[in-house]
Amino acid sequence: MKQRGIDHFSGKRVWVIGASSGIGEACANALLAQGAKVALSSRRVERLNAIAAQAQADQGLVIPLDVTNDDQFHGAYQTLLNTWGGLDLLLFVSGMYIPLRADDFEIQAAEQTIEANLLGPMRAVALVLPEMLKAHAGHIAIVGSVAGYSGLPKALAYGPSKAGIINFCETLYYDLLPEGVSVHMISPGFVATEATAQNDFEMPALISAEQAATEILSGIQRGEFDIHFPKRFSRFLKLLRILPYPLYFWIVRRFVKI
Repeated sequence: MKQRGIDHFSGKRVWVIGASSGIGEACANALLAQGAKVALSSRRVERLNAIAAQAQADQGLVIPLDVTNDDQFHGAYQTLLNTWGGLDLLLFVSGMYIPLRADDFEIQAAEQTIEANLLGPMRAVALVLPEMLKAHAGHIAIVGSVAGYSGLPKALAYGPSKAGIINFCETLYYDLLPEGVSVHMISPGFVATEATAQNDFEMPALISAEQAATEILSGIQRGEFDIHFPKRFSRFLKLLRILPYPLYFWIVRRFVKI
């Protein structure tokens, strides 16, 4: 059994959470250009309004949202249902990255990261699932990271949050495939965004947010579960995680200059 893709985005109702910058903004712009109706959510309302202002009438819907706030989540989804009556695709892109190593580990920063990167998507999925299950249709796409594949430097909280997303998506896929609801696990490598601008090291195979959006939307259209890119980097990291630990750590120490 193969899960469904999306033939075209024109007229589809899409909720992009984390739409104010980076990959989320690029996805929102691409979806609007293809004729989708896009609900734009993040905390930065002024950025969302600027994106919506470039859309056709009634094509963009601005819904401010803090992904750590349950009440705001429920209110946002109700606004979407009241306006459009349903949802075809949930695209969760929002996330936070705080570089952390063991010699400067802050539990508060770790808690914030897990709250936003793992519990945030879970809140969104819990909201949209009942209607999708009732309709036996819909798409859930969550942006994780190749940092979730295995332990990497400066990702002491970010990495575990993204590893949790991988496990969450795998289990969702198993549960939802027989129900007609498609799941898309998205694992980007390095993408030029405000988050990666914090990095003070060379980022191999760095791509633009627009390139990332193209990979994501194309993968969703094809019905892919595991959407990872750029392939020359993500495939290398996939290989690393199946190696014995002594070899894995030797390679990371040799080639990851952080």
